[in-house]
Amino acid sequence: MAISEPRVLDHVEFQVEAGKIREFVRATFAEDPVHTSADVARDAGYLAELATATHVVVAGHFRDQQAMVTALGLSLERVVVGSVSWKYARPVVSGDRLRGTRRVVSDEQREGKRGGSMRMVTLETEYVDDGDEPVVRVRELLIERGTSS
Repeated sequence: MAISEPRVLDHVEFQVEAGKIREFVRATFAEDPVHTSADVARDAGYLAELATATHVVVAGHFRDQQAMVTALGLSLERVVVGSVSWKYARPVVSGDRLRGTRRVVSDEQREGKRGGSMRMVTLETEYVDDGDEPVVRVRELLIERGTSS
């Protein structure tokens, strides 16, 4: 069911660092030098090195993920990530300080195609910059498989 007033799960704040961007570049095999050279990034119209598309997952290092699992009453051994999507208001660059608020936007039970139920929890994190301007919205679908009977 969609939640009329989404429940806030947590808040997170972190600095986007050039070194961490380079780590994501290596991990994702990104080749564009806008991610690793401030000069190339500025020549391309960015203020600093451009973060990779999925960079804000680094927020997980600053969050108490166990507290989130507990707050939702999830059984972690039965949880899989169904999907993640990112919607950008502007590019994320080195030097940005981002603040995110994670909310539960829906929480529903569904019957699986092969029997058994699944709990589907949709979370949304809105990240803003130091000027409180929106930067990126991340939407995650967590699926908790039902217990075997």
